[in-house]
Amino acid sequence: MFFIGIDVSKAKLDCSLLLDVTCSKRRAKSVANSKVGVTELLIWCAKQQVTVHELHAILEGTGVYHEQAALALANAGATVSIVNPAQVKDFGRSLGVRTKTDGVDSLVLARFGTMLTPRPWTPPAQEARVLQALLSRREAIAQDLQRERNRLEKADATDTPALIRQSIVTSITFLEQQLAKLQQDIDDHINKHPSLKADRDLLISIPAVGPQVGNHLLAVMHNHQFQSAEQLAAYLGLVPVERQSGTSVLGRPRLSKAGPARIRAILYMAAIVGTQYNPHIKALYQRLQGRGKSKMSALGAAMRKLVHLCFGVLKTRQPYQANYAI
Repeated sequence: MFFIGIDVSKAKLDCSLLLDVTCSKRRAKSVANSKVGVTELLIWCAKQQVTVHELHAILEGTGVYHEQAALALANAGATVSIVNPAQVKDFGRSLGVRTKTDGVDSLVLARFGTMLTPRPWTPPAQEARVLQALLSRREAIAQDLQRERNRLEKADATDTPALIRQSIVTSITFLEQQLAKLQQDIDDHINKHPSLKADRDLLISIPAVGPQVGNHLLAVMHNHQFQSAEQLAAYLGLVPVERQSGTSVLGRPRLSKAGPARIRAILYMAAIVGTQYNPHIKALYQRLQGRGKSKMSALGAAMRKLVHLCFGVLKTRQPYQANYAI
């Protein structure tokens, strides 16, 4: 297996192909970040006597610009791994790398692959990718709508010209229509795919998991592969991180917050509801508060419990049961 590190930017892919691990013999190539660029990269690899099935590509999961290249490489038959940028940064420091360039970053990624052999990435199904795109668009429209509503509130509180106020009202009306249309598109898309519909029905069987929470967790769990509830909680940044060393360093454990912040915000509100209406979450929350835990610490545990319940109903294929002992 030959490892190739690919540093991704909006316009290009900087690649380092390791031909000999022992002496760090490598070849470098820069191509456009497009399907045509990936095809050019594979042709170049073939000229280096490396077939696509011998290729293990290592990319960082940053933003959305890596997605097209990762999907094109996987569809072509290459092994692809999408790794955490923070881990790669720490790995580079451990090697004594201080220089920061696209070429150096791609080489660090290649060496990361040779030494740690990260888990291969499996492309999500098309319906899962479409669902994620629809939810992202809905979130963007919802944020635009809230900003316009805030502007209308300010306009009503000040001496704003009538033309400006009317423009804001027209924009709000349009965005409300778009939001309703996107929500209908999301519901239709889920209902059209039995696997998505069945999983959402299982998720919303959990008290405190409404349609929006269920839709977002559905997208997360269908676009990524998780072997355990702990992996899902870690991805969402819900695992506690301790900071303790000897007698001088004794920090309070905090959530890692390593995953998507928007999903955590949604789960936070759901956990608050769960402390009132979900038997398992309510019991955990009260038990932790009875032991002297702070409200935020107990809510963090409630968010984690909610994620475990979501993973559990999908794994067992059974709706939520209030009397089930976990």
